[in-house]
Amino acid sequence: MTERRTIFVGKKPLHAYVRAVVMAMEAGDRNLQLVARGATIGRAVDVAEVCRRRSGFIAQGLPEEVVIGDITCGSEVLPTDDGRERTVSVLQIELDGMGEIPVQEEE
Repeated sequence: MTERRTIFVGKKPLHAYVRAVVMAMEAGDRNLQLVARGATIGRAVDVAEVCRRRSGFIAQGLPEEVVIGDITCGSEVLPTDDGRERTVSVLQIELDGMGEIPVQEEE
């Protein structure tokens, strides 16, 4: 199996990550993985759903069908600034683009 391109979801607006998915799929990477930690997990789920539904103007550049594949939930131990460690939840969502990317007409 080929290595999936990873998009880390952080605190930027939702459309920034949807645009990152669109750009990756336009570049030929049809198998992606969204990775989010802690408080940004909800945003990663929203990005996956917007891409799956192809909703909004930005998502129109996605392939005909975007399928949500395996979803993996886990935790990681990260060091803090004061030398301690803390456990953070991690969510990984696989996205697969299938079909042709529609050609957008310029106005």
